[in-house]
Amino acid sequence: MTKHFINLDDLSNDDLQQIIDQAIALKKQHKAGEISNTLKNKTLAMIFDKSSTRTRVSFETGMTQLGGHALFLSDKDIQLGRGEPITDSAVVISSMVDCIMLRVSSHADINTFADYSSVPIINALSDESHPCQLLADMMTYQEHNGSIKGKTVAWIGDGNNMCHTYMQAAKAFGFTLNIATPKGYEPDQSFVDQYTDYINLCKDANSACNDVDLVVTDVWASMGQEAEQKKRELDFEDFQVDKNLMSQAKSDAVFMHCLPAHRGEEVSADVIDGKQSLVWGEAENRLHAQKALLLYLLG
Repeated sequence: MTKHFINLDDLSNDDLQQIIDQAIALKKQHKAGEISNTLKNKTLAMIFDKSSTRTRVSFETGMTQLGGHALFLSDKDIQLGRGEPITDSAVVISSMVDCIMLRVSSHADINTFADYSSVPIINALSDESHPCQLLADMMTYQEHNGSIKGKTVAWIGDGNNMCHTYMQAAKAFGFTLNIATPKGYEPDQSFVDQYTDYINLCKDANSACNDVDLVVTDVWASMGQEAEQKKRELDFEDFQVDKNLMSQAKSDAVFMHCLPAHRGEEVSADVIDGKQSLVWGEAENRLHAQKALLLYLLG
């Protein structure tokens, strides 16, 4: 049976941990100058209807570092953008490549693609979740602070796809997630119901950050929400991660952000560019975590 990576909980906790351990090992090998051709003659198709910096660079570079090849396919490059049914595209593309990565708006489209694909499908971001980012985040925390099991994490800001994936990660990796969102921006109720044992919905950002080990945020207006920017700036004004908010957390707490970031909005410059910030290592780790994921899926 073909393995896919569409949601974080598609894989067992043990498999997720194995991927992260391997990602840390692959990073060390890369820094030591060791060359791997494990995926020689393998091709990854990368389908985008949402542009990206980190997703494209990390997957394309990752395939190159493993001796394989990556094809960048925007909706302008393939018939998918001209109305070919997703089912037809999935059958045809999967008959020619070894793995397919999709960064598209619709989570349902990724599921449909997987149903008709003969090769592994990777969700590289949908409107519902962003599991590849969580592999990188969990890898980064483990590198710096050891196991995240039993720790407490604060999610501050929009109850969006990243928040949803942190909820899944809380269950998979055994941490507690405190969530603080403005009224009307809560995570999807189906996620709240499913992960209720692992989360606390907090009334404000200060209480969510109290004594936590990790503080995470994301942009106030995600791609496609630009029209809501002004309204969101007002609604989110008490949800900026600044020095004051970080001071509520443990003294050795760290900060993460999936990027791109807007300094002066969801995070202050002195936090994202300060000593507690792990964002640059977190971004680089997308490369190594995804290499480990590709090796896992392609056996």
